[in-house]
Amino acid sequence: MTISVAKLIREFTYNGMKFADPGPAFTPNDVRDLFSAQYPELTTASVDGPEFAGEVAIYKFVRAAGAKGAHA
Repeated sequence: MTISVAKLIREFTYNGMKFADPGPAFTPNDVRDLFSAQYPELTTASVDGPEFAGEVAIYKFVRAAGAKGAHA
């Protein structure tokens, strides 16, 4: 019996866009924070996942729902 080790590839998505993985030293929350400089709406997004598709771990950034500035 042989054992093969495959490198897990991480993929990050938000609103139909894919983001490059900056490296394994970054947690999914670190990746979100890194890209929030370009996409400020990510600052309040949650990280869903991973979902696995073969050797790819897919993380989704999900924006918090709610109306901005709404008062009850």
